[in-house]
Amino acid sequence: MVSQREVPGRRARARVGRAASPGDDGRESPVNTFNKGIEKVEVTLQWDPSPLGTPDNDLDIVAATYTADAPHGDPAYLVHFDSRSPDGTITLNRDSRTGQGFGSDEIMTLELDRLSDTYTRVIVGVAIQQGEGRKVFGDIQNTLVRIREGYTDLAENDFNDVAGATAATVAEFTRDGTGQWRFRPALRGFDTDPDGFASLMGR
Repeated sequence: MVSQREVPGRRARARVGRAASPGDDGRESPVNTFNKGIEKVEVTLQWDPSPLGTPDNDLDIVAATYTADAPHGDPAYLVHFDSRSPDGTITLNRDSRTGQGFGSDEIMTLELDRLSDTYTRVIVGVAIQQGEGRKVFGDIQNTLVRIREGYTDLAENDFNDVAGATAATVAEFTRDGTGQWRFRPALRGFDTDPDGFASLMGR
């Protein structure tokens, strides 16, 4: 059984429209490319198929949405390979179970500007399915996640800093005091299965 624990890793490398700079407390400041805040984001994920004759590499983008009264509690709902947000604001547009094909293997769209005021935090992560033996990011070749708003790259990561993890968060979106959405790179590795990851990713 895969243990449920966080895997230490270095901070995500971000390519942004305006450079992120550390805050006074030493943590990364929220990243925003426009003063009006983040509105609609696309998260893309790609990876190489497994070698011939070995179990498929199956990675999933997962988004967890949190309410204002429990921003670090249990998610109000999850969006992943077999679900969507109740209001249609977060959608998995493409899903792959093998990594085969050209371009992005999975694509998720988050229309943050359409989210109800009830929701103030969204965490996006990637989990590796563990159905046929334990796999970590270091076992899978050419894995890359990109987060974009329009034509602006907010961040990208190849998971090398969490190579021993089976799942990882990659982005955090929070609503500020003016109601605008802000983005922060949030690379954190976990040693758990997808179900365990879903319950831990926002804590």
